[in-house]
Amino acid sequence: MIIKKICILGGTGFVGRGLANRLTQSGYEVRVLTRNRDRNKGDLIVLPNLELIETNIHDGKILTEQLKDCDAIINLVGILNEPGTNGKGFRKVHVELTQNVVNACEQLGIRRLLQMSALNAAPDAASHYLCTKGEAENLAHSSKTIKTTSFRPSVIFGPGDSFFNRFARLLRLIPLIFPLACAKTRFAPVYIGDVIEAMIRTLNDSNTYGQRLDICGPKVYTLQELVVFTAKCIGKKRVIYPLTDFLSLIQASSFDMIGFIFNLIKIQKPFSRDNYLSLKLDSTTDDNALEKLGISPIAIEAVVPQYLENLYHKSQYHQYRHSSRRSS
Repeated sequence: MIIKKICILGGTGFVGRGLANRLTQSGYEVRVLTRNRDRNKGDLIVLPNLELIETNIHDGKILTEQLKDCDAIINLVGILNEPGTNGKGFRKVHVELTQNVVNACEQLGIRRLLQMSALNAAPDAASHYLCTKGEAENLAHSSKTIKTTSFRPSVIFGPGDSFFNRFARLLRLIPLIFPLACAKTRFAPVYIGDVIEAMIRTLNDSNTYGQRLDICGPKVYTLQELVVFTAKCIGKKRVIYPLTDFLSLIQASSFDMIGFIFNLIKIQKPFSRDNYLSLKLDSTTDDNALEKLGISPIAIEAVVPQYLENLYHKSQYHQYRHSSRRSS
């Protein structure tokens, strides 16, 4: 199939902005749908061959109208927390939207779909996040006419991420002792540039049709090791105190109980019971698709100290240098 125009859902987010940039550089026409054009235009509006359209992607009819004349869809939309605790927010954003995407693709004859999922996503998962991500992933692969490739990354890092930057902010706010839930959970953080490269390489690769690709970085760390690393990067001496499983659950439930306060001030809860349930599983894989795609993954030590230092100006990791390279 010939792909010329691509619509990105979630194109104003962390991964979406970088991906939109790469796609336009590669000569594709790109359409990005957003709830608020003025708030999100930023650097997107200056990209050549990119349309930034304000619309409601959760309305099936409107979405279908906006996907007309596109050759491929990339669905990056996802949330880590919801305003409530009953899973309805996750279901709307992950499952219902993906169903609308599949319906629109089938109606319009769009045959290529890239779907962002997550490691451990499964319909029977304990957390609403992983459960709805798993349902959405299965929906994306359910059509006989759509050629779908889904991506299942561990935590994604890079400038502007919601992982290292969030812990850096919390470490600055909380003095002396930092209580850490689920400290032993293991991650293999993957660089945003490697995730984008994987998407670019699979877009026209028929060998990846129908595949569900686990995406990880080159090293595995416990959450405690990652938080200690973050503290060193921003020059903050903190005692990282690992909570027991019971205390981790208590902490999560406490944040859920005062969730309405976070909703009022329009900031994301630092932690929730759903996050706790997701963190019961290690976010690692023994089958890293980056290697099969010819991509040598970049480690956190090569990138994270630089962007945290730029934000906080107190890095103890001047020795690390970002090696900008792309494997052939």
